[in-house]
This record gives sequence, C-alpha cells and structure tokens, in this order.
Amino acid sequence: MPGLYPLGHRRDVSRPGLIGHHREVTTTGSQASTEVTPLPAERFLDRESSWLAFNERVLELAEDPAIPLLERARFLAIFSSNLDEFFMVRVAGLKRRMATGIAVKSASGQQPRAVLGNIWDQTRKLVDRQSDCFHHHVVAGLLDEGIEIPRWADLTIDEADATTELFRTEIFPVLTPLAVDPAHPFPYISGLSLNLAVVVRNPASEAELFARVKVPPLLPRFLPVSPNRFVPLEDVIAAHLQDLFPGMDILQHHTFRVTRNEDVEVEEDDAENLLDALERELTRRRFG
Repeated sequence: MPGLYPLGHRRDVSRPGLIGHHREVTTTGSQASTEVTPLPAERFLDRESSWLAFNERVLELAEDPAIPLLERARFLAIFSSNLDEFFMVRVAGLKRRMATGIAVKSASGQQPRAVLGNIWDQTRKLVDRQSDCFHHHVVAGLLDEGIEIPRWADLTIDEADATTELFRTEIFPVLTPLAVDPAHPFPYISGLSLNLAVVVRNPASEAELFARVKVPPLLPRFLPVSPNRFVPLEDVIAAHLQDLFPGMDILQHHTFRVTRNEDVEVEEDDAENLLDALERELTRRRFG
C-alpha cells in the first residue's frame, strides 16, 4: 500500500526535489527512464472553506421540508452555534496571525487575506439562507401549527398590559443600563451576550449619549403573552426603554451581539508560570 514501508526501512527524504512531485517510470526495451511531473497546486482543499461546507450541510438539514419542524429549528440553532465557535477560534486565530505578521500561505496556496475574504463571502451567503429559512419556513410552519412569535407592535392591548406588568416586576430589577461618556469608558461586553445599543438625548443640553443594555441571560428569551404566543425578551425591553432612561429622549435602539476571540495560545515551554501566562491572555481578551 502507498505510504507503508517494510519494517526496518525508512523512506528516503533526502531528495527534496521529489517532494510534491509524481514520479513515472517508463520502460523502452532494456532501458528505463524516470519522469518527474509536478502535482497540481490545487490538490489541497482550504481548511476553512471545508469547515464552512460542513456547516452548510447542517443548514441544508434545516432547509429540508421532509424533516420535522422542531428538528429544523434545532438544526438552525446548531448551525449558529457552530458558526460562533468557528469565528471564536478559527477566524480569531487567523486574524491574530495576520496581526502579528507571521501569517503564511495555507496548504491550499492562498494568502491569509484571501482566505479571510472567502470566509466573509461564504458566511454572508450562509447567514442569508439561515435567515430566509427561519423567517419564511420555520416561523411560517410554527404559525400553521398554532404557535406564533409576534413582535411588540403586534400584541393586543391585554397582552401588552400583562407584559408591562411582568417587565416592572421581574425584568426591570435585573437590568443595568450603562452609558458611555468621558466619565464612563466603553463597558465590557461579554462574548455571545445579547445587548441593546441605545442612543439617548438630554433634552436640556441636547447632548446625545450612547448606552448599552444587556439582555439578562437568566430570563427566557421568549416570554409567553397568551397561549401559544411568545414575544422576544429584547422587544419587551426595547418597548420600555423610557423606564430605564427617565427624562431622556430615546432616539434609536438596535439589537447586537459580540463574538469574542476565544483562541488561547500559550506556549507552555516558554512560560515560566503557566498561570501567569493564562492571566495575561485573559486580560488581553477582555479588551480585544
């Protein structure tokens, strides 16, 4: 079999000129000639593109109408979780190597910037497909089964009143809005946390401020407002921002999430104290 050698023998690697080449032996009469032909440069697949292709197969399961509806929703969640891990580790490591100037060509022969550009292009297309699958197929399928996910503006008066009372008793006490101004630096935003970015204006001074409100992870993401009707938690918080910023004008608000670098690179052999090295890495990550 190729790649296997008799016991006690080793492959001769002292001829680097043959690495990456294919050797053909032809025989003409009593003479044998050896021809060395280069192997194609594109024989290696790009590792990152291959991983995204794997995650695309997970997305295809969510797009398959033959799969039960809740299983399709679960595959959408798995797709998102996989993509988060991919960016936290693989993309973060790639960008770190580019920033330190030690980036080299990948096995597929692509420069790091080209690999990163391909990642952006492939990811945008996949995320667009995921969004389309969720909004036009999964949500529509849930509605056909009598399960509805309305937005705040779609609630009835009774539902809105009940949810407002829920906000004041259970949600408002655990919210901590943080404003950014010269006296308050930009707050630390934990990885994968869901947040509201809010722009408020002081009516007295006309000064505009940016504030961040973290959506509490301990509360359910979807709140029941009536049988089989669930409203997103971030919608409820956004509808009551005036309670969080009394006396201020709410100019705009947007939902966002940060995917942080989780790629830890610690050289144990070079670190005098592994604990100190990990502390430095975690401190750097906090602001990275």
